[in-house]
Amino acid sequence: MTDDLRFTIEDRVATILIDRAHKLNAMTPAMADALVAAVAECNASNAVRAVIVTGAGEKAFSAGSDITTLDGYATAWDFRNRADYCDALRACRKPVIAAINGYALGGGLETAMACDVRIASTHARFAAPEIKLGWIGGGGMAAGLAYSVGSSNAAMMLLTGDMIDADRALAWGLVSEVLPPDRLVERAQEIARVIASRAPIAAETAKLNLRAAFTMPWDKAIDYERDLQAICFATDDAREGRAAFAEKRAPDFKRR
Repeated sequence: MTDDLRFTIEDRVATILIDRAHKLNAMTPAMADALVAAVAECNASNAVRAVIVTGAGEKAFSAGSDITTLDGYATAWDFRNRADYCDALRACRKPVIAAINGYALGGGLETAMACDVRIASTHARFAAPEIKLGWIGGGGMAAGLAYSVGSSNAAMMLLTGDMIDADRALAWGLVSEVLPPDRLVERAQEIARVIASRAPIAAETAKLNLRAAFTMPWDKAIDYERDLQAICFATDDAREGRAAFAEKRAPDFKRR
């Protein structure tokens, strides 16, 4: 870990806090490496059933990569092959919630879109500003926006680089909820606890299934869903769920 990225686990919920508020939580290479390591620990740990990603302070979720560090790459190819924090989040097998507490710009927006559920504070702002600096996003910007807000809205953001506010992000489907700043993390924890209470193999499988719905042809996605359902149905957790239903009690899921 690094002092600029903090990782904690409590009550089966991991929290990744981007903690560089004085720089709008812009990501350095060391922070990217720490986030990659945090996600690897989430994937490996049975103690983690849901993950929250948020930023420190009141101004920013993340302003993306720290631009002052980008000239440290010897070549554009080295830059292309760097450890990518958005790739790491997309590779997280556990459900991930983004609590967007301010600016989500460039790689910060990509970070949010790499999460499964996004909620935002009323003062959150979103932008793909790379075009203003002479390049484009490379952490899933176009794909994430196209999936989330549709082609025209995605084009508006990508081609102008201008910000949208939280209300527009909600109307466009970029986020699921908009909350007062003092309720944001509490609400993220509420969602995470609900997810953590569900059958963990089923939750991880549902995440795979949703990704397949976006990437597979319709008939193949349905076939894949049935295969995943059969896998879940054969788990001890599914048997526990059926027994708990019959006995009118809360299930005790073990992730097996």
